[in-house]
Amino acid sequence: MTSDAERKMQFLFALRSRGVTDARVLDAMEKVDRGPFVKGLFAERAYEDMPLPIACGQTISQPSVVGLMTQALKVTPRDKVLEVGTGSGYQAAILAHLARRVYTVDRYKRLVNEARAIFDAQDITNITVFTADGSHGLPDQAPFDRILVTAAAEDPPGPLLAQLKIGGIMVVPVGQSDAVQSLIRVTRSETGYEYDELRPVRFVPLLEGLGKE
Repeated sequence: MTSDAERKMQFLFALRSRGVTDARVLDAMEKVDRGPFVKGLFAERAYEDMPLPIACGQTISQPSVVGLMTQALKVTPRDKVLEVGTGSGYQAAILAHLARRVYTVDRYKRLVNEARAIFDAQDITNITVFTADGSHGLPDQAPFDRILVTAAAEDPPGPLLAQLKIGGIMVVPVGQSDAVQSLIRVTRSETGYEYDELRPVRFVPLLEGLGKE
């Protein structure tokens, strides 16, 4: 049997070998156990670097992609972060170790309730979870220092760009929902938005409205 310590070492090695090198991000990912965020049949695969299905037809992203997206976001301890697409809550829990405050939204009430229960159980107190149409962001809480979108849009959504502070960063998968998408980092300046293409990715599409489940 693999011990927890060995499994953790293998997990961190897999992250580093795929390009996650930021010490703060690695430290946060070491602290957040992926196990509680993966339920049922796939629980024993929680420590493998692969995406896994969760409720409502959604997925929990593979850890290396979570790490690379978090690294690209360049979160500082003072930041207020918006995450669009709570899903399992795993990404938000990692952001909570890096940022001052995390707001996360999902269109599925069931996912929001399950994620909130895990945050409470783990005593993570700087995350606020909402059931909402994430494509509109959270205007009442805006502006944000950082925005992370965990579903693919054909273009970076206008309402989210508008909720980004000057100097703020948004990381979002962009592309057709059934094709390979590109992970884009958007930096807002005084004069507009700068776009960096980071890597190919594959995410579920960003849908409008609330989910049925």
